[in-house]
Amino acid sequence: MTGFWENQYVQLAGYYSIATICIIICLAVFELVTSYRNWEEIKNGNMAVAMATGGKIFGIANVFRHSILHNDSVLMMAGWGVFGFVLLLIGYFMFEFLTPGFNVDKEIERDNRAVGFISFIISAGLSYMIGAALL
Repeated sequence: MTGFWENQYVQLAGYYSIATICIIICLAVFELVTSYRNWEEIKNGNMAVAMATGGKIFGIANVFRHSILHNDSVLMMAGWGVFGFVLLLIGYFMFEFLTPGFNVDKEIERDNRAVGFISFIISAGLSYMIGAALL
């Protein structure tokens, strides 16, 4: 049975499955902390929400990419990936805090594409920094 778990296809399926489930859970958490409904806004053509959500998906996936590269077990990969997600979430709240002149969520909900784009870049950029620091 040990050989089964060491098979590259089995390991790939395990990493893929766990990372995908974690991404879905992380997106659900982001859905809870934003004042707008991501998928409803995207369905209605809100590009700012699409960019911000795309950045979140990219950021989470990139954190898990680095977590997979640096860990030998699915459990460790998931643990570090979730920790990286928590750091991304903190970055999201910092973005809101550091922009007192406007409310990020309200601007994105109003389809302010500049704010949506910056949100995308912040998520992507932070994910690279977090990924570089993952063990």
